Amino acid sequence: MEEKIDQILIYSLLAAKNVLTLEDAALLTGLSKSHLYRLTCTHQIPYYKPNGKQIYFDRVELEAWMKQNRVATRQESGQQAINYVITGKQKGGTL
Repeated sequence: MEEKIDQILIYSLLAAKNVLTLEDAALLTGLSKSHLYRLTCTHQIPYYKPNGKQIYFDRVELEAWMKQNRVATRQESGQQAINYVITGKQKGGTL
């Protein structure tokens, strides 16, 4: 029971933060710290390094990064196919 209360407290504190440490970012994303380091080294994820040592993440930017490359639902894909057949145009341009 006490363990559950501690987890709730940790997640509540995390929800209130806008600037996240590496540990916070790992908890929020579910990614390991080593994988996050790899993503920062290859510049695949936005991050800040104000003092040249510790890495910080902006919550909004991190959430936007997690939401990139959205995959359409079957219904959306079906509607796009119908629109293409009717108009002969893909969403966002012409063929």
